[in-house]
Amino acid sequence: MATYQELISQKAALEKQAAELQDQIENARQGEHTEAVAQIKALMEKHGVTLAELGGAKGKPGRPPRAAKAGSPGRKVAPKYRNSTTGDTWSGRGLQPNWLKAALASGKKIEDFAL
Repeated sequence: MATYQELISQKAALEKQAAELQDQIENARQGEHTEAVAQIKALMEKHGVTLAELGGAKGKPGRPPRAAKAGSPGRKVAPKYRNSTTGDTWSGRGLQPNWLKAALASGKKIEDFAL
């Protein structure tokens, strides 16, 4: 059986080898990336394709642009109804506020509160 010092020495050698392999992997990836970019540029030039046609130069490279969210939360909407006595308002969206429910229950019309 190997001694502790021998195992530590083997571990250090393997870690060094792993670091060298990681460097080789990164160099190979960069080389392939550079080659792919050159091929793409050559094809674009050959066929007259522009970045604008590809929808490029927006967002991060290599990712398609995100679609805009419909009705993102947090946007304020102008009020459509106001309680003249308290100054409370309601945009007309969502549930009716209690002050408006009470007023409508007492016989008032919603048009009475319109801005």
